[in-house]
Amino acid sequence: MASKRKRYFLISTCILLAFMMFTTACGNKAADESAPSTGAGTKEEVTIKYYNWDNEAQEGATDAMLREFEAANPGIKVEHVVLVPGNSLEMLKKLDFLISSGDEVDVVQLPSSSAVIERAARGAFTPLNEFYDKEGLKAEEEYYANPQVDGKYYGMQYTAGYTYVLLNKDALDEAGLSVPKFGWTWDDYREYAKKLTKGEGVDKRYGTYFHTWELYMNGPAQTVMKDPFRYEDGSTIFADPTYPYFFQLRKDMESVDKSAKPYADVLASKLNYRSEFFNGDAAMVMSGSFTIPDAGNLEQYPHDFVTAFAPVPLPPQNALPKEYEDGKYFVGGGHLAMGSTSKHKEEAYKLMRFMSTADSTNRQEFSGWKKADQTALLERLIGENTDKYDVESLKYTLFGDDIQYLDASKVITLSTSDLTKIIGDGFSKFMLSNEPIDKVQAWMVDEATKIINEKENK
Repeated sequence: MASKRKRYFLISTCILLAFMMFTTACGNKAADESAPSTGAGTKEEVTIKYYNWDNEAQEGATDAMLREFEAANPGIKVEHVVLVPGNSLEMLKKLDFLISSGDEVDVVQLPSSSAVIERAARGAFTPLNEFYDKEGLKAEEEYYANPQVDGKYYGMQYTAGYTYVLLNKDALDEAGLSVPKFGWTWDDYREYAKKLTKGEGVDKRYGTYFHTWELYMNGPAQTVMKDPFRYEDGSTIFADPTYPYFFQLRKDMESVDKSAKPYADVLASKLNYRSEFFNGDAAMVMSGSFTIPDAGNLEQYPHDFVTAFAPVPLPPQNALPKEYEDGKYFVGGGHLAMGSTSKHKEEAYKLMRFMSTADSTNRQEFSGWKKADQTALLERLIGENTDKYDVESLKYTLFGDDIQYLDASKVITLSTSDLTKIIGDGFSKFMLSNEPIDKVQAWMVDEATKIINEKENK
């Protein structure tokens, strides 16, 4: 009897041990399936790529923000890929090549909403609606501009870009001129440039410098219009009265007043607009808010004078744009987009939200996020060399009560690169080959209309 009880105990014990081993194995299998392991029980690390066009100074700040993101999101590593340093146009060309080659693109910074839309329409980017819905966000409550195609959001605004005029305050004082306020016109700008011009030859200081960007070829169309290429009805803006006015203004300032460096010389010498201003070769330059840190960057741009800031001049009454909203300004900015080829979309979205909303001390440009503290950022951008800034004029130019900004255009323009080229070609025809302005404008309108009919009105 005792022998039977012993055999029964041994059999029961074996069965119990077998059951425990089975349940433990099943439990471990479930755990393995729910959390991929690197061998130490930790979640597998994911690496995503962040593409942009940082110059040398910007790259370090971006790297620092990416490290902040990694610290806040263990398990996600970010590789910073600078496609073309300091050149957004060339960067877009390289990006398009990567996209067409089928390369995996996780997150990319683009210089404008139009750059986002143009590529989203070709299927290069992932819609953000699903991610916004999951987080319970409304895009219009988060960001100033939200590029869309067919009701789907593709761009998350990273930066807000403002256009203004940089002025050499010492030169203004010397000429007995006050820092301009909102309401001054391009006619006033011409008079200022005359009075600020000084000297001759290699020692000459021009009253102003206009760079080769299309922005400088028609200031009003780029600063007080909702879209730089088309009216709200979709037709070309190149028929606008601001074109003959501003083209002629540019030519008169070069050839008659001699207060602006000739366009031909600018092209031939491949000049840098920052150097022209901070070297004292030009007293006024129209530029953007990305140049705010430059006035205090004495190591890279050594200079002795104080930099003042003024709102962009308005067109005079005889050259008002066809669509004009009482001097409100266009606000641009860069956007983040998620590549359709990304294999880590959740992680990519986390990075996009962090980069666009983080109040990081490494941020170098104004945020496109509506809830950001722009004043605190402005103080950081100015830095320690406050004596090189007319701070009052800078704050007024960006956030003064007189300064109002336009709503986003309802027009979606896909062929921005083609239309931009027409502006440059038309300007060159007028400035370099002396074709009459009415003939040049007619050519621009015809060429733009062809492109719009072929590429936009499908």
